[in-house]
Amino acid sequence: MIRLFNHWLHLRTLLVMGTDFAFVILGVIGMALWLGNGALLGDKVVIACSIALALCALAINAWAGFYQDTRNTTRLQAISRAAFSVSLAALFAYGMFSFAPFASEGHEVLALPAMTAVLGMVVHRLGAVRVGASSMLVRRVLIFGAGEHALAVRRALDKSDPNVQIVGFYPSPTEESIQVPEDRVLPVSSSLTDTVRSLDVDEIVVALSERRGGAMPLRELLDCKLLGVKVLDLASHFEQALGQIRLDSLRAGWLIFGDGFRQGWVRTAVKRLFDISCALVLLLVSLPVMLVAAVLIVLESGFPVFYRQERVGLNGRLFNVIKFRSMRTDAEKDGKPRWATGNDSRVTRVGRLIRKTRIDELPQLISVLKGDMSLVGPRPERPFFVDQLTRDIPFYAVRHSVKPGLTGWAQVRYHYGASVEDSAEKLQYDLYYVKNHTLFLDLIVLFETVGVVLTGKGAQ
Repeated sequence: MIRLFNHWLHLRTLLVMGTDFAFVILGVIGMALWLGNGALLGDKVVIACSIALALCALAINAWAGFYQDTRNTTRLQAISRAAFSVSLAALFAYGMFSFAPFASEGHEVLALPAMTAVLGMVVHRLGAVRVGASSMLVRRVLIFGAGEHALAVRRALDKSDPNVQIVGFYPSPTEESIQVPEDRVLPVSSSLTDTVRSLDVDEIVVALSERRGGAMPLRELLDCKLLGVKVLDLASHFEQALGQIRLDSLRAGWLIFGDGFRQGWVRTAVKRLFDISCALVLLLVSLPVMLVAAVLIVLESGFPVFYRQERVGLNGRLFNVIKFRSMRTDAEKDGKPRWATGNDSRVTRVGRLIRKTRIDELPQLISVLKGDMSLVGPRPERPFFVDQLTRDIPFYAVRHSVKPGLTGWAQVRYHYGASVEDSAEKLQYDLYYVKNHTLFLDLIVLFETVGVVLTGKGAQ
């Protein structure tokens, strides 16, 4: 794992993106040299256009989900993603190289090679997602512990990183029961340090529920670290591997004394400028869609088109969120708040469509311009549920230390939440965002939101 602008990324992801970037640039420049008989057609313009095309291809691939975990992707899904990526990137390549101001002839000469380079990159990516982990990137991980937490770590690693090889579980002398497969438990006849040396371990994850009474051999763990072995506690492991801060491994001291949770004025000013600029552009672009949605709502169920609802925002301040009405006007006629559920009978036919495509959320751009919300942040919840969740879930109030968002890290990582249990799961992603939020992470969330909208993933 590599930390880039406070966000943890797999080294494999960065290498894949770097390969795709180079593939397009070298492909276009190579074809330009070939067409120019060794002289680079267009010179600096070709180089600039090839870089712009490569960046565009990376963005489209990210939208298509090529840089997410693809081990459970079916062949049909992979082909659909490739078709989407090729279509958009090829269209962009044709437009760019057809109308670019080249110094010599070749306005359209390079358009076809540029489209070919994009096609080659996507075909290469389509093949690469079916290939297993590279032996050069494999990390050998030893899990210190053999109980319930150790089993959770194994599941998280199996799910999140194909480049991890778990060499075994080294049990603590104070653990009462073994929850992992017994054939994976390492013998304690050798010291932890000797075991790490003999198995050529790259990383140790300390997965213990109890750390007192000699549960952790601190001296041996320090010796392992001095040997160059990375040592992680549970909270840090889940933060890096899953992009979440797990409640079952979280301690207040870790939040207080660890890094992150910085809310400086520079970050606030940059985020606010970014929010205003993007919200204005999105309002202009989506205005025709919003007008059509308003007409369809009126035709099906009459007025009102919008509904306002009180939500909890930054530092617990209340504000009114504005959305397109997607439920019947008598959805809560008894005045009692209810969670939305799958196939909710209160949702109208038009409402089901605009919920699936997230069109119902577009009026919240007004709240972004007013400063009540941000484009990216934890989703705002109703005061009734906030009171309940704050009582039932530890650290829930921490999410109110940043502005709520139109979309968020939890929204692109977890399905629609409609219970206390779902809220606890989503809080783990919200805590990660609050701890590590930067403009870079905001851009990642916005890119992944496009993919969520295109696939209808998580709609309710």
